[in-house]
Amino acid sequence: MYHIYIHIAWASALFVQIVRAFARASERGTNDEYRLPRSFCIYAILNKNFKCFARESRGTKKTMKKLHYVLYSGKPIKLFYFIREFLKLLIPRVYYRKRLRKELDGWEDRADATYIAERVNYYCRLNEQTKLPSELIIHKKHPGYFYFLDKINRFRISTFHKAYYFDLWDVARYFPSDCRVCYIPGDVYFTPEHPALVKSRLLTSDNQNSVLLKLDKLRHFIFLNDSIEYVHKMDKAIFRGKIRSSRLREKFLHIYFGSSICDCGIVGSDQRFPAEWQVERKTIQEHLSYKFIIALEGNDVASNLKWVMSSNSIAVMTRPTCETWFMEGCLKPNYHYIEIRDDLSDLQEKLEYYASHIDEAHAIINHAHEYVAQFMDERRERLIQLLVMDKYLKIVNGDSGLANL
Repeated sequence: MYHIYIHIAWASALFVQIVRAFARASERGTNDEYRLPRSFCIYAILNKNFKCFARESRGTKKTMKKLHYVLYSGKPIKLFYFIREFLKLLIPRVYYRKRLRKELDGWEDRADATYIAERVNYYCRLNEQTKLPSELIIHKKHPGYFYFLDKINRFRISTFHKAYYFDLWDVARYFPSDCRVCYIPGDVYFTPEHPALVKSRLLTSDNQNSVLLKLDKLRHFIFLNDSIEYVHKMDKAIFRGKIRSSRLREKFLHIYFGSSICDCGIVGSDQRFPAEWQVERKTIQEHLSYKFIIALEGNDVASNLKWVMSSNSIAVMTRPTCETWFMEGCLKPNYHYIEIRDDLSDLQEKLEYYASHIDEAHAIINHAHEYVAQFMDERRERLIQLLVMDKYLKIVNGDSGLANL
């Protein structure tokens, strides 16, 4: 419990900093073109990037642009999420243990029970007892992910990124803390040796050791209400993102940077690539001015795919090779999104076709909206997560009774 009190103290100190930040904001002016609300100070306190660029160019136009993007990007502000999750740590786990039976009881009698069972078995494809080795303990850090095999309560908030701790604990708190799990937070682009809880998995026939949970959801699960009709958008595509280790994105920039059909570029500094590729970020709202939004896989999935499919623009991408809780493996090409070849050679042909065939474009948008709608019921999403975790824990901890699915 000591770590909970440490974080309470941290939250109290944060509150004091926020109050002081408001006072400082009232005394300082800002550039008129990028005038910011006082609340920018709240987010800036938690934003690691702010510390470096504030030191380098406090008060400059460049700083204001970066802060303007942070506040108006259209993405959730992590501060509120972390405050809520820290406060939830104060609730005794016995409360959630008692609620588990109430959450799970009678789900088989629901009208959508068949649908729920299908999704649970889709995320957790394990069907036979596969007990984790009781003598093996692994806490090993790798570039981009952490391999954890131990009792679930030994995965600490400091072990990996906080979002992965909170997203796991949001489900794990309902179950015994001494259950053993294999947990791999981060971008997972391989199939684990042991059955593991992951955010993403390869779309292969032998991926049953990768059990999907709804992880890093603050970043990945953003849905929109787009007020701009498709016909009123520009007949162009847009791409903004980082390349990192994605050869697909690098190839795309080599072919289409500076093209008249696509406004594309990379965000952030990366000396491996031409300086001209590095362009200013665009907010989600600015993306929505384009008919087509490129959603190419990075380390695993394209993180923008969810909000693109909830908009009135169309996602353009190659066939996915990885999937998350969003079940990218269930998406149908040219039905939910516009598919382009792996060599990217038919991009212009596809864009011109759907720019002129409005009815077919609208059909794809409607199908995408229908697909996204299944993830909007938060209570059902929590139920499915609990059932996935229940099934996984019973299989890997040697419980003779599997989930009744």
